[in-house]
Amino acid sequence: MTTQRAEGVPRGRAALNGVLATGAGLGAGHFISIVAPAASPIIAVATRFIDLTPGPVKDWAKTTLGLADKPVLVIGAIIVTLGLGAVVGLVARRSTGAGLIAGAVLALVAIAAAGVDPARDTWWMAPGVAALLVGGWALNRLVQVSGDAAAPALRDADGSAHQLLREPEADADGSAGELLREPRTDGASLVPGGNPAAVPKGRARREWIRLALGIGGLGTVGGLVGQWPRGSDAASKSVVLPSYSSTPLPAGLETTVPGISSFVTPNSTFYRIDTALSPPSLDTKDWKLSIEGMVDHPFTITWDELLGMDAIERPVTLECVSNEVGQDLIGSALWLGVRTSELLARAGVQPGADMVLSSSIDNFSVSTPIGALTDDRDAMVVYAMNGEALPAKHGFPVRLLTPGLYGFVGATKWLTTMEVTTYAKKQAYWTKLGWSDHGPIKPSSRIEVPRPGVSVKVGSVTVGGTAWAHGVGVGKVQVRVDGGPWSDATLGPDAGIEYWRQWIWTWVSTPGEHELQARVVDTAGKPQDEALANAFPNGSSGLHTIKVTAV
Repeated sequence: MTTQRAEGVPRGRAALNGVLATGAGLGAGHFISIVAPAASPIIAVATRFIDLTPGPVKDWAKTTLGLADKPVLVIGAIIVTLGLGAVVGLVARRSTGAGLIAGAVLALVAIAAAGVDPARDTWWMAPGVAALLVGGWALNRLVQVSGDAAAPALRDADGSAHQLLREPEADADGSAGELLREPRTDGASLVPGGNPAAVPKGRARREWIRLALGIGGLGTVGGLVGQWPRGSDAASKSVVLPSYSSTPLPAGLETTVPGISSFVTPNSTFYRIDTALSPPSLDTKDWKLSIEGMVDHPFTITWDELLGMDAIERPVTLECVSNEVGQDLIGSALWLGVRTSELLARAGVQPGADMVLSSSIDNFSVSTPIGALTDDRDAMVVYAMNGEALPAKHGFPVRLLTPGLYGFVGATKWLTTMEVTTYAKKQAYWTKLGWSDHGPIKPSSRIEVPRPGVSVKVGSVTVGGTAWAHGVGVGKVQVRVDGGPWSDATLGPDAGIEYWRQWIWTWVSTPGEHELQARVVDTAGKPQDEALANAFPNGSSGLHTIKVTAV
């Protein structure tokens, strides 16, 4: 590397040099993160940003952005990092060495962010080091070639610099350029091919363009290839599940009512809400679950030992506490695993314990009432979903699942620890931020067909959706138009009291704008709460209301 000044390089090109070099480093780091997904430079820095973000800001992001919160954060982190890369390029315009040092600082921040991750593995430094080396190489080359294109000083073998003279010259392809020659003390100048070499300016500019395109492509390809299935994604697909007797669920109404949610939510479209930008990379060979705390016999169980226990499969609807009335942060699946009650019985829960603090590999925690983990609702440590090993984004290799409770108090992904304790002693991740420590899912219903704001035909219109009433079961769903009397809908198949029901109702519409509302009534005859409440701190409530126009 030669430390030099390149002040003749336009500022825009210098900034672009920094952006391209930083992008190449990010792409290389993301590609290498195949061996350590959470250590990708962007993922590691953005994750630490989440950790340091105040609770109210997190709540706002969840409420406002919903499922888009992670992509928005990642894109924002990339934009900010590339912006800092532009600053690095401007620094390198005055001194290549100073620019390389500034770029190294960016890479070291990413390495440090990966290093403090509790889920880091053996290769956690590799992505950051790759970003450092590739980004540094790219910046140095871009600065050198940019200097040639802007007629920088040439250096002799002894390191002394000489200002080049520009003289008209035609390039080999006939395009106009400038021949850069070094003046001599005797008034002559070096001929092309002398030492130091003469460089046509037009040719140098084209070399910079080729180099810029190549480095930009390197960053782009590295970033895209780095998105291929890796780590836990690959491990999940290779898992062989134990043999078990499965009872398939009946076909749902989605086959006859387009637009209504599938009775069983496919794994690929099941909602995802968690604090991990990239699913932790876990392997079943190394995974263990520790049962500890206020127990008589603490123990650790391995993957093979867990699969050797009696398995149960249960249909359960899972909902996020951030799900506002009528929204999509809810899904229903068949879950396979072992009862938490059996694990806790083996450990021997001590008197006075009222909560289990479950933790993931990345130190996210959930507090669950111990009664919900030991009663007959069949809370589970789950390792399969809809007949397949848990996908990485849904908790591979295992997650906690507690029927009837919102995910933030009953559904820890990437589960590694279950600590028996008390609410007086410990608080979980979201309860520290003001959310409730008990989160029973509130009965609710939503209208999925027709969609809000659409036009429907005058006459017979199919109205449909889903409803749930955990722990009691859906007794009926009712619909009303323009505040009129409630009418009973027809219910779809029944998979139990912890699972949603599809419903449809035929409405004979009249011309004009109309308001439709739906409610669920549980099997005990109690209708859902109609009082409006936001998701914070223990779940939303109110009637799902839409407006449509009949024409």
